[in-house]
Amino acid sequence: MNLDYTAEDEIFRAEAREWLDANIPREVRPPDGPGMREFDLGWQRKQFEGGWAGVSWPVEYGGRGLSLTHQLIWYEEYAKAGGPNAELLFVGCNHAAPTIMARGTDEQKSYHLPKILSGEVAWCQGFSEPNNGSDLGGLKCRAEIVGDELVVNGSKIWTSSAHLADWQELLVRTDPAAPKHKGISWVICDMQTPGIELRPILIMTAPGHHHFNQVFYTDVRIPLSNVVGEVNDGWNVAMSTLGFERGTAGMLENIRYGAVVERLVDMARQRLGASALENDDIGQRLAQLRAEVTAVRAMTYRIASRAAIAPPGSEVSLARAFFSQLQQRIRRIALDIIGPDSIELPEDDPWIRPYLRTYSNTIAAGTSEIQRNIIGERVLGLPR
Repeated sequence: MNLDYTAEDEIFRAEAREWLDANIPREVRPPDGPGMREFDLGWQRKQFEGGWAGVSWPVEYGGRGLSLTHQLIWYEEYAKAGGPNAELLFVGCNHAAPTIMARGTDEQKSYHLPKILSGEVAWCQGFSEPNNGSDLGGLKCRAEIVGDELVVNGSKIWTSSAHLADWQELLVRTDPAAPKHKGISWVICDMQTPGIELRPILIMTAPGHHHFNQVFYTDVRIPLSNVVGEVNDGWNVAMSTLGFERGTAGMLENIRYGAVVERLVDMARQRLGASALENDDIGQRLAQLRAEVTAVRAMTYRIASRAAIAPPGSEVSLARAFFSQLQQRIRRIALDIIGPDSIELPEDDPWIRPYLRTYSNTIAAGTSEIQRNIIGERVLGLPR
């Protein structure tokens, strides 16, 4: 990737900045429920109608067909403008859509991709299971092939926003006699299908809010035509999904944290004084964090450069492992700058809640330990 922006790139940047300045939502995003769904889908529709959703998506699916350089420029301006973190759209736009683009049929692409991009629907992920969270290959949710349908029985857990989703990317075991990582299928599941039951999981880091669910499937019938890729080849399809999740899906968040660090520098100046940044421990840590977010941005550019040629590979675990822990260090220093007053802040404070949530980032999409194993075995070529 050529990192010297052209005159055309700068024109695109100016247009993006102007549109964001005029259209960024000013109201507070609801933390949960139908109000959050309406906010996130509405913001996605507004971006789509303005021509800013799916900057690098193919034109035939509603995107602009521009380069990943343009997509990065959009993310940079979005982060600077303080664009909302529309989490409900994350799985659809960053997991399901890229996977369907890479492995889906023409019918699956033409039906699902425009609806995802235009903000018509929301998706959730059905991968993790009780007792098989990090060990994805050990999943037991079973699907029996009956005629031209899959009949699904089992459960999934930690399913974010399942109660607000229209569709789910679902991993099921279609051949229980096959070896551990074989006999799995990646399926598109309509969340309104009879036999699906949701139970909320309440967590102490978000009291009063409902984010996670356990999903139960009892004789849930899904058309065989909803299988993405081949039946029993779902592990390979899932690796594509996780590659996107650990790689290109995180580009906006990686860039966004550069702006978070700059906000922290300003907050430290206001609360501790300019001199504190020169010699104090806080100043040294902020300088280190500035360097680290710059490193993450370089990793992001590298991922984008490689993704322009081929789907993300095992090297994306380098960025995922580093960035998930960097987020925790960044959010922790915010509380150190605020000092003892942080104890009195409410759970929904813009610094407190993100800090608590960063601890899940070293678990989601594969724990830090799994990421290190991938780096050691598949990137460095070390023995298992």
